Amino acid sequence: MSSGTGMWRRFDFVLFASTLVLVVFGILMIDSATQDAIDDDIIQRVPDQINFAMIGIGALLVMTTLDYRLLGGLSHWLYGGMVILLLMVALFGVQGAGGATRWINLGIRIQPSEIGKIIVIITLSQYVAGRYLELGKLSTVFGTMLHIALPVGLIFFQPDLGTTIVFLFIWAVILWSAGLRLRHIALFITVGAVLLTIAYPLLRPYQRLRVETFLNPDTESDAYYNINQALISIGSGGILGKGYYVGSQNTGRFLRVRHTDFIFSVIAHEFGMAGGVAVLGMFALVLSRILKGAREASDPLGSMICYGVAAMIFFQTTVSIGMNLNLMPVTGLTLPLISSGGTSLLFTMAGIGLVQSVIVRRRRLNA
Repeated sequence: MSSGTGMWRRFDFVLFASTLVLVVFGILMIDSATQDAIDDDIIQRVPDQINFAMIGIGALLVMTTLDYRLLGGLSHWLYGGMVILLLMVALFGVQGAGGATRWINLGIRIQPSEIGKIIVIITLSQYVAGRYLELGKLSTVFGTMLHIALPVGLIFFQPDLGTTIVFLFIWAVILWSAGLRLRHIALFITVGAVLLTIAYPLLRPYQRLRVETFLNPDTESDAYYNINQALISIGSGGILGKGYYVGSQNTGRFLRVRHTDFIFSVIAHEFGMAGGVAVLGMFALVLSRILKGAREASDPLGSMICYGVAAMIFFQTTVSIGMNLNLMPVTGLTLPLISSGGTSLLFTMAGIGLVQSVIVRRRRLNA
């Protein structure tokens, strides 16, 4: 166990600072995207994001002080708590504006699937670390599939296809980082293709429409409207953008859900390609520091936790920006640390705190 002083000497201040830069920039962009709003919920977005950001900083620091190995030892309790929260959504969840039931009201609205991302990173990493030398056995790999099957199923039927895929991506990256065999990778690609064929008819009509619109865009359809406006916003931003708070696509409200799903379009519209590249560069810095923590971790558990958090941030960033550029179907995934969403922001910062817990307890190098 590291001493208090030694622990904070190992704290990754570059990761912490780059995280804060993205959070503060996100608040500024939400403020721009919600200017002149008349809906009470939209008006409240900036104060809520600030409040969750302050709580998130506290959560990040608390998670840093907690030994990640202790959390690994509590994995059964954490997993049970996650399942209970997801079952609460199924039993008496709160329906959102899009018709999906993803929230529960415990005095404040929380989204258990966002909490579940961090919990499944801890519990799956602990499960794999305990069987680190048995990954060559197909039974071990199937055990990891059973581990995520219940939360993935509960999230899929909320319905929340985007978060379902995030969970599966986290699972794949953690197993890959642990040394998944090539023959198993080939098997799961085949199984995944079969499951995708089975699952597609189970999607809600609006989810299928998103995929079909992406594959066969009809520029006259209402389903294509947001994508078209996002492309106009990004293209009209040019190199340096229209300027903060003055982009016509934003102020004219041509772009819908611009404070969540399409916030990258607002960034590119108001700050141009330079602003978009700067945001990508900041995410690259965050991910590089997390991956550095994974390489220097003192044990497989710490390494896999870092890879899991990196997978979560990388996948959501890639999909969120990709759907703004019409390179991927619209899934509803928000841009980590930037898009409006209290639970998402809070637990992404908690995830980075979990990485810091690994970093401050890393093995001594050149010592």
